Amino acid sequence: MQATPVGRFYDRYVMVLRRAVGALAVVAGMAVAAMIVVTCVDVVGRRFGRPLKGAYDIVEILGAITIAGGLPYTTGCKGHVAIEFFFQRLSRPGRIIVDTFVRMITIPMFSFLTWRFVHYGFELKASGQGTSTMGWPIFWLPWWMALCCGVMVLVILYHLMHPGKELTKP
Repeated sequence: MQATPVGRFYDRYVMVLRRAVGALAVVAGMAVAAMIVVTCVDVVGRRFGRPLKGAYDIVEILGAITIAGGLPYTTGCKGHVAIEFFFQRLSRPGRIIVDTFVRMITIPMFSFLTWRFVHYGFELKASGQGTSTMGWPIFWLPWWMALCCGVMVLVILYHLMHPGKELTKP
């Protein structure tokens, strides 16, 4: 039996979404590793009177990259902490209704955040604002966050279409 063009498009869409979520997670993981290296170099450098210049700025940026990049993956794996005490007391239809309601609220929220992060990135670029100690431009960081929030919207939409199913496996 041959798949319909819509089915093939949807399968490709899900594959691309999984890859995007995985790529964001890899970047987030690399940012965590970089934070560890920067922190260790700074601590050892301080021991010898030569701290790493800009370590605070670097760790701050890497932290933002990590949090934003990890959100779509965590959501895709359904790895967020739920209020189990309340949630498990509901019947299966009740859980589906509550889960759907929460997702319907989070879609506009992450859509709004996507739009605001793009706008904020342009504001930072126009003002020339940079990091506190090194003055590095940071206009791109809200754009990274906008990308991650946009992918979050797509992951949440996937979960709405497939209740109870993860997008990715941890």
